Amino acid sequence: MQVGQPWKGHTGTVLVIAMNPTGTLLASPSEDHQVRLWRLSDRRTIAIFKHTGEVDCATFSTDGKHILSGGSDRIISKWAVPSLEDIPKDKASHDALREDTSKEQVADNAQQSACEILTINTTARDACITGDWDRALDEALKVIKLTPSSHVGYQFRHAALHGAQRYDEAIEAFKIMLSKLENAPDTQTRKLRQQYINPSEAERDIQVTIKAQLDDAPDRLLNTFTGRLCNREGRIDAFKTSTEYKELFSSTLALVHVDLRMERIKDVVEKYFRYVTLSHRWEVKEPLLNDIQGKGVDELNSVVGIVKLQSFCKTARAAEHRWGWIDTCCIDQTNNVELQTSLNSMFDWYHTSALTMVYLSDVSRSSNPGALARSAWNTRGWTLPELLAPKVIRFYQNDWTPYLNDHSDNHKLSDAIVQELKDATGIDAEALADFSCRKINARKKLQWASTRVTTKQEDIAYSLFGIFDVQIHLMYGEKKEKALGRFLEKVVAELGDISALDWVGQSSKFNSCLPADITSYKAPPYTPPPLSEHDIQTSISLLRQTAMDLALKLYDLLENLKAPRFADRRLHLPCIAFRVTAVKRSRAQDQEIYEAKADGLHDLLITTKDKLIQFSPPQSTMHRFVLVRPCNRYLDLPDFAEPSGLVESVDSKLSDRALRLTARLAQPFGAFLLAHQHGTAYKRIAPDHDIIAQVKNLSSIIPDMVKTLEIL
Repeated sequence: MQVGQPWKGHTGTVLVIAMNPTGTLLASPSEDHQVRLWRLSDRRTIAIFKHTGEVDCATFSTDGKHILSGGSDRIISKWAVPSLEDIPKDKASHDALREDTSKEQVADNAQQSACEILTINTTARDACITGDWDRALDEALKVIKLTPSSHVGYQFRHAALHGAQRYDEAIEAFKIMLSKLENAPDTQTRKLRQQYINPSEAERDIQVTIKAQLDDAPDRLLNTFTGRLCNREGRIDAFKTSTEYKELFSSTLALVHVDLRMERIKDVVEKYFRYVTLSHRWEVKEPLLNDIQGKGVDELNSVVGIVKLQSFCKTARAAEHRWGWIDTCCIDQTNNVELQTSLNSMFDWYHTSALTMVYLSDVSRSSNPGALARSAWNTRGWTLPELLAPKVIRFYQNDWTPYLNDHSDNHKLSDAIVQELKDATGIDAEALADFSCRKINARKKLQWASTRVTTKQEDIAYSLFGIFDVQIHLMYGEKKEKALGRFLEKVVAELGDISALDWVGQSSKFNSCLPADITSYKAPPYTPPPLSEHDIQTSISLLRQTAMDLALKLYDLLENLKAPRFADRRLHLPCIAFRVTAVKRSRAQDQEIYEAKADGLHDLLITTKDKLIQFSPPQSTMHRFVLVRPCNRYLDLPDFAEPSGLVESVDSKLSDRALRLTARLAQPFGAFLLAHQHGTAYKRIAPDHDIIAQVKNLSSIIPDMVKTLEIL
């Protein structure tokens, strides 16, 4: 939508527009062979510079005193921005160039008082450009004295006071300027008021931006300069009394363009309120909230563990960060509601922090490369999300010097440090650099956590909230098995990720399909051999001739399976179930190894600490075991390219997907052994090793095998 009346004067197309450094003048080159110089305050042409051909471009010099232009005449012309004697006057307006003039520069016939004002204006402008604020202020006062009812003097006064960092006075000068514009006798000047916002609107825009910034930040932070804790309201109050706020408020008032104004506000607010987080290993004694509440950390030399806190503030302050967060004293550990909120939000806090500083208490300055990989920091449960969440991270030795003397901004960009982290954690470089919880399946993340320990046993589950984006209610005292069970139940039910069911070890009392301990995920999951495109196409060709109807039926059944869910600790698992027809024990090296037969599967081995009842085919109806292939309702099939030059029908695509799925079902898979309990319920037999099964042939899978089983 057009704002105001168009600026008229050119008779040809205007190609570009250039603005001078102070934002008071515009230059417009045109196809009419002219460069016109406009004054923004009243939208009037104050000079015309003529080329012999079309003018394609123009720009101001960095000091604003000259205009450079060029065009079809193949020359670059340099023009002086006019001073008093160059600025033309129209009798009607005293500052408008007559559009019918043929001269490049027109003599000034204005009254002497107006000439004096224009001289002062130019002098004030030059003083602002050079940063001579005292001179600019003197010149602004002269304009105010000569024309007290005009807004121009106060506009210069605001610019001069702002440049001199006298922001309170600058704001008052700007408010007076607005009142002069509102009460101007002519309509054209009053319209200029519309381009400026009210001070209340500027304050509102700043407040909205602050709120958005603090919504993602912890409520309680340490002021690294004072060493004192400060809540959200305290940080806002500190900002409003700061030089940064006054400078922002003053500059915001003068910014006409909305996008530029909001961008400026966002930049200043982000810089002021940004914070750093500390990742560390808790020592035997750490300063808690009640130890430092209302005190500065530098005043508490007698408090055990205070040196780490003091050094954190000092190092963050040296990196020009005003606010810092640490999990020891920035959380009220005695407030259950605050503790729950903090653990739910902690991953996001580390992610949105400007920097995460990692303190390695067991790595000294004299350590050699590899010390980070050997640090106990890599073995703690809470440091896993503290490693993955931050975008920017920096490691510090026990004397608070950068690890390996690497002073770069982000150690996640250091190949040497990332390699050490990869060696220590098993996490690949891509996930370390840019972790996304939805891109990596549950089994992989649980494997990363399987080697870690926590002081409070329930934290082995609670520490995983962020990397799964799943939360459960805190119940310290419930023990790790129940905490892990509740968490994994939520992972399977909420994310539909059945890879969390892929483990070896002891079953949980919470549900037999879940492990009793996180260490059950330590062994890498079974991965079937890759299936080449040639092998897939060979299988598809055979299936198309012999089992097309079966493939379509299986595809339809599997695609329409409901997601796995938990109800009253019972897992309702969609799967393909193969009835076990025989079990025979074969003892070997203190392990119970069983040879098993099942309908449609090749014979296989099962290793478990549980004792299985042996039986043969005539007794199979009495001992109801099943081997199941868990299914995800979202079929894991990659997209495939259509034949070049052909557009397949919907039915053809469906058939191809059905055949591909059926071909993949012929691959070996990790199976679960379930024992029937009562009614329709089953219980998983915990394996000591992966149970690897494979169908005899594709016709071995019949539609009746696709079902949802209830597992206790």
